[in-house]
Amino acid sequence: MTEPAPSSVWTRPRPEPRRRAPGVDQYVAAALAVADAEGMAAVSMRRVASDLGSGTATLYRYITNRDELVDLMVDAVQGEDPLPELAGDWRAGLAAVAHATRATLLRHPWLAGELTGRPSFGPNWLRRSESAMRAAVALTPDMTLATQALGTLHAYVLGSVATQQAALRAEQRTGLTEEQWQRSVGPYITEVLAAGEHPMIARRVLEAEELDPDAEFTFGLECVLDGLAARSGR
Repeated sequence: MTEPAPSSVWTRPRPEPRRRAPGVDQYVAAALAVADAEGMAAVSMRRVASDLGSGTATLYRYITNRDELVDLMVDAVQGEDPLPELAGDWRAGLAAVAHATRATLLRHPWLAGELTGRPSFGPNWLRRSESAMRAAVALTPDMTLATQALGTLHAYVLGSVATQQAALRAEQRTGLTEEQWQRSVGPYITEVLAAGEHPMIARRVLEAEELDPDAEFTFGLECVLDGLAARSGR
């Protein structure tokens, strides 16, 4: 006998909050505040309930477990901004999708780790995915290729944001800005370059322009879009 599929947080009716008690939206907002400030490891059902002055048992009345809470959090942040404007031009449309995704990821450093697994299928996720697919189909009517194009774009955005966030974490961990860190390793790098054993690294240090994260992201995005255009015959 086939076991019934577990219910989904998206299909289960939400109970009405009791008088002056927090509702689902308040619990999700509290969880987001914890995650943004302290990371996902700090998010627990007990912590979220405590921050709202609510009992954990009351929270479980609305949200079955932490996994459901995370699904609600992920969907909530994807509804913060309006959908990207799609003017029919595939390149501008996919670029708008990429920039919108990046902005959300940078606002919520914990989010990238939650977008690499199974989709949440919440209403905001569905709207954003539908919009993104429309941009991809403007590139190619082949749905398989359009899906692969979106996957490639998504992977680039995640990787770019991860690099930027790693630099920010290094600043927080060491207490040194990028400029201060470069000055601290300057004498050692000078010795390494003077030895003459790493000429390409020497050229990189002496000749290459240091671009800000926005410029780096835009360059990489253009490369991805160029590759998609070539792959699709556009």
